[in-house]
Amino acid sequence: MLKKKIDYGREFLEAHLELFLCPKCQSKFKEVRGNTMICLSNHQYDLSKKGTIHFPNHHLTSDYDKEMLLSRRKMIQNGLYQKLEERLTSYIKEVGEESTVVDMGCGEGSFVNRLSQQLSDTTVWTGFDLSKDGVQLASDFSSDAFFFIGDVTQMPFQNESIDILLNIFSPSHYEEMSRVLKKEGLIIKVIPESGYLKEMREIFYQDNVEKQNYSNENVYEKFKKDVQLISEERLTYQFPVVHKDYEDILKMSPIHWGATSEAKEYAKEHPFKQLTIDVKILIGKKQ
Repeated sequence: MLKKKIDYGREFLEAHLELFLCPKCQSKFKEVRGNTMICLSNHQYDLSKKGTIHFPNHHLTSDYDKEMLLSRRKMIQNGLYQKLEERLTSYIKEVGEESTVVDMGCGEGSFVNRLSQQLSDTTVWTGFDLSKDGVQLASDFSSDAFFFIGDVTQMPFQNESIDILLNIFSPSHYEEMSRVLKKEGLIIKVIPESGYLKEMREIFYQDNVEKQNYSNENVYEKFKKDVQLISEERLTYQFPVVHKDYEDILKMSPIHWGATSEAKEYAKEHPFKQLTIDVKILIGKKQ
C-alpha cells in the first residue's frame, strides 16, 4: 500500500522533533500525537494532507502564483541551474553529508529535490516558503524532505540546531539565521550578479535602461556586515534556449511583472537563443 504524504510528514517530525521550536511561545515540542505537533505549552500545529505545516502566527502573502512556480520548476528540472547545483552540492559535502540543511524560501522545492539526490540519505532536508502554492508543490516530490509554510523572520527551529542554511535568490534575516545556526554552521547565499537573466530584462524593458541593469551591491554589503564572510565565488554561463521552453522562461521570474502588455507580446514574438546565469555564491558563518 502506497504511503500517504501525511504519513511521511509525521514520520519526519517524530524522527526530528528536537529540531523544532514553537513559534508562539518559543518552547520545545514534547510530542507528535496523531498528525499534530504539541509544544510544552500545549500549542498545536496540524499536518495537512500534503504532509506540510503552517507555522506562522500571522497571515502571509506571496506574489508568486502557481503558474510562475510551475514554469520555474520546469526550467530547474531542465537543468537551467545545474552548474550552480553542482557547486552547492560541493559546499554541502565539505560540511558533511550528515548535516541538517534548511532551504529558506524554497519556492516549489526543486532545489531541495535535486540537491538531495546528489547527497547521502543521512542528510536531513527541510524547506520553507511563505507561498502556500509553493509548499504544496514542493510536497509533491517523492523525497524525504519536510516542507512547511514559514517566515524567515521567525523560523520554528531550536537555537543552534541547523548545520547549513541555504538562501537562494531569497530574502534573509541575519539575526534569526544566526540564532538557529550551529556555531560552526554555514550560510550559503546565492545572489544575482549584473548579468543574471539579462536577456529577459533587455527584451521586457527596451525603453527603460534602469530596469535593464541590476546591482547586488546593497545585498552584498549587508551580508558582509551581518555575517562573517568566509568565501565568495562568481559563476557565469549561458544556457541554450529551445523553443519548447521559451514560454516558461518568460514566466519563471518576477522580471516580467512590471512589463507592459506590448513588451510581453514583443518578447513572445522575438525569442532569444540563450539565457545568462550570472550569480555570486556567498559562504558565511555567524559572527
